[in-house]
Amino acid sequence: MAIYSDLHSREIWLSPFCEDLFASFLRSDQRRWGEVYVHGLVSVPGRKSIRRISNQVVGRPVDQCLQQFINQSPWDWAPVRQRLAQLLVEAIRPKAWVLEEVVFPKNGSKSVGVARQFANSAGRLLNCQLGLAVVMVGEDGGCPVNWRLLLPRSWDEDDGLRSRARVPAHEHSRPHWRHLLQAVDEMVVDWGLPPAPIVVDGRSMPGVELLLAGLAERGLPYLVRVSPGMLPAGGAGLPARPVLEPLRPRLQVVQGQAGTRPPQHQQGPGHRWYPRSGARAMWLTDLGRNRVSDLAGLVGLRNRAAAVLASVAAESGLQHFEGRSFQGWHHHVTLVSVAHAYRLLGGLDGREAEELCLRPHG
Repeated sequence: MAIYSDLHSREIWLSPFCEDLFASFLRSDQRRWGEVYVHGLVSVPGRKSIRRISNQVVGRPVDQCLQQFINQSPWDWAPVRQRLAQLLVEAIRPKAWVLEEVVFPKNGSKSVGVARQFANSAGRLLNCQLGLAVVMVGEDGGCPVNWRLLLPRSWDEDDGLRSRARVPAHEHSRPHWRHLLQAVDEMVVDWGLPPAPIVVDGRSMPGVELLLAGLAERGLPYLVRVSPGMLPAGGAGLPARPVLEPLRPRLQVVQGQAGTRPPQHQQGPGHRWYPRSGARAMWLTDLGRNRVSDLAGLVGLRNRAAAVLASVAAESGLQHFEGRSFQGWHHHVTLVSVAHAYRLLGGLDGREAEELCLRPHG
């Protein structure tokens, strides 16, 4: 998939694209600054700081206006994400929703959610923010459409930190699995999206069995990677039966029955983990009627989602947010997703993408 090399050719439909995505904004100045910020994320080379966006996109110092738009302006990010997801459903026809941890390394301690904490995806302790992204992935590419910020427990009781970062009273530390279920619920129930198979690497996720139970209760198809040494034993429709052997690196997938609840992590018959050997990667799935090649394709989409997030970081300024507030973090990652989708859709077919954005929607 080639992205237009001529920035000007992409800019032809930047305004209608942003007008569509920001239709929920109450004020015209919010829509104007949203377009400026996305334009900067797309076009400014290197670090996409507010000052550089101001100078290179607007051509004069408007730092304060952009700072206010990102960090203080009370626009709701959920409708922007919802509309973005709707466009992507039609444009790329996602074959999976891949749930990924994203690490935001930080030097200080005042930015929202920053702590010295263990990052599963990095496999070590870091001073960082931890986010979770839901990446829609199809044959033509992918884009993160929903985000969660993980607050460490140390932030739950520190009123000073919470006040300075303007953390809402209802936001507290939650485990990965609960954040992921809430994100999926928002997309299916609130946004009305047709669900795709949920793909997750859960090898280092505490409570992964609760994620499996939640997905099964919702009737959502899933493919979840687990530790090679531990699988649920017997019962609850999860026989320890490998159904993916021909892949390289070697995979084992344990097949459950659609709509059944996986066993809880507790002692007792059918409720314990037991070791298996010989596989370098194991996956739990309820997609029992799918062909091996279909399941293998979903595994490949998980790798593609990781590549998408790497591209988002390299090209769209994911790690370049300079603010400290909870609201600002969500505003920034949402606009980064918009910028990446703009690149993606422009690379697919600029004319088709423009027409897609100009169609009426509710």
